[in-house]
Amino acid sequence: MNDQSENKNIPLNNEGNKSASPNWRKGRKRFYPKKKFIADSDKSKSEVSFKTSFKKISIIVPLYNEEESLQPLVNEIRKALRPLNTSYEVLLIDDGSNDKSLNIIKEIARTDNRFKFISFRKNYGKSAALQIGFINATGDAVVTMDADLQDDPNEIGNLLKKLEEGYDLCSGWKKQRFDPLVKKYSSRFFNFVTRVISGIKIHDFNCGLKAYKVEVVKNIKVYGELHRYIPVLAKWQGFSVTEIAVQHHPRRYGKTKFGISRFFKGFIDLITVIFATRYIKRPMHFFGFFGAMAFFIGIIVNAYLSYLWITGQPLSNRPMLFLGILLIIVGVQFFSVGLLGEMIVHNTMNDREYVIKDRNI
Repeated sequence: MNDQSENKNIPLNNEGNKSASPNWRKGRKRFYPKKKFIADSDKSKSEVSFKTSFKKISIIVPLYNEEESLQPLVNEIRKALRPLNTSYEVLLIDDGSNDKSLNIIKEIARTDNRFKFISFRKNYGKSAALQIGFINATGDAVVTMDADLQDDPNEIGNLLKKLEEGYDLCSGWKKQRFDPLVKKYSSRFFNFVTRVISGIKIHDFNCGLKAYKVEVVKNIKVYGELHRYIPVLAKWQGFSVTEIAVQHHPRRYGKTKFGISRFFKGFIDLITVIFATRYIKRPMHFFGFFGAMAFFIGIIVNAYLSYLWITGQPLSNRPMLFLGILLIIVGVQFFSVGLLGEMIVHNTMNDREYVIKDRNI
């Protein structure tokens, strides 16, 4: 009798099924302030309800060891998407968690068929989780967000609103961050450098909360640590990019996965992104530039030393001679690599490598 009375009090999920999660009472607690969707990122303006024209929304949530955050996050996503009055799916991508995260997302998927999951056998990183989510997304709009409860699901409507205005990608900007000082200021410096090098004028490249039209995620490939540069990859593929300020919340459970090594890897990946997007189809422009500089500096150095030798000055104690020779050799090698790259590109080009915006044939 006691078991039956307790079961009667278990809440029904949106599909009419009883939730069997033992932490359902804790999971139903409201973790974010209740609010309507608003027309833009200025929270001081009058609130306006927003119903999207997208037929289906795919939400991708990469996660790693977030067992305590998952049930509250799922409940908040349900509440946030209810006013949109459109179908949706949530792809929970388990990046090789070694806690109870997989068991929890299995239970969530069992009780609500809008929630699906993919679990990696080991930890491959956030980029791999996002990429597999992009491949399996079936919505005409895609939203990504982190699983640690720091991203607010109530911002999904605001991100989609910017897509409705004609943008292809809208990135969140954590204008007020609740992160450790090291992470906060290193990210600020990282974003400044990326903004200068890429020429894309947004404040927060690495915010997990982003919205995309489906054409974007189907035409970019994310691997390694390139999830930090998705706006750069999209912009250089010809897609329009914007950002809005979004709510950011302190971490409630667990600890951040940020490490100082990721900060240094980020700059290496930035070089990779620049080469892969700007010069992968014209490698001679990249290698030829550095090759020409090295070659001509070497020629100038050796011409100067040759003049000194002709005028009778000994060169036996001149290390610059070896520097000039080295620069000439390096310049020739850069040219050679560039030419080989051009030959490879010429022999592998095909029409499928171009992103087509529209066509009538």
